[in-house]
Amino acid sequence: MVLLAHFIGALYGLLAVIFGAFGAHALKKIFSEDQLKSFETGVKYQMYHALVLLVIGFNFNLTTPLEEYMVYSFILGTFLFSFSIYGLTLSASKGKKLSFLGPITPLGGLFLVIGWSLLLWSFIKGIV
Repeated sequence: MVLLAHFIGALYGLLAVIFGAFGAHALKKIFSEDQLKSFETGVKYQMYHALVLLVIGFNFNLTTPLEEYMVYSFILGTFLFSFSIYGLTLSASKGKKLSFLGPITPLGGLFLVIGWSLLLWSFIKGIV
């Protein structure tokens, strides 16, 4: 599980840098201001959670079900949240908005909230 957190964290970080550069240069010419802001939000959240996965991979054993669910929540939540934003903005810029992706973004956000809640709960368990 630690290896998975490290691998996905590094992959998400790598892709966030690539997507961020792509957005800042190539997409700046074809996106509206709102689309560019949305795309940048996806990149930021992806990078934040790439770092979270790396940090928890280095600081937790990731052997308990709580820790495993936390990692899976961050992985799935980041994918659903950020990549649905990328799909929405790219498709909208081409005039063919993939509207089925709209409900996926908040679902990804929900998984991110669950991941953070599980992280908080793991700290609370350590205190009590």
